[in-house]
Amino acid sequence: MIVCSCNVLSDDDIRTACRAHENAPRTAAQVYGCLGCSPQCGRCMRTIKRIMDEALGGDCQVGCEICPYSGRILQVPANAGQGQPVPVHAFAAPLRAEG
Repeated sequence: MIVCSCNVLSDDDIRTACRAHENAPRTAAQVYGCLGCSPQCGRCMRTIKRIMDEALGGDCQVGCEICPYSGRILQVPANAGQGQPVPVHAFAAPLRAEG
């Protein structure tokens, strides 16, 4: 299914980008970068994020000590479990271009 009409990206392209890199993309903009393009109109960002959550979420376990995608030890915030929602990868480092 085509997710981004501007760049002609499919849901398979998004899933592949999420799984093909040692440091998986954390944002829709990073997925675009992995695929060699950039966001245009932005209407697909929520759909891309949902596909990313599905693709990466299936490989994560709550309570794991090391995130397999970032290679960093996760830190648990002090307010965890006290009614405050905390994203699974909230403390993983974002991808940065080296150079």
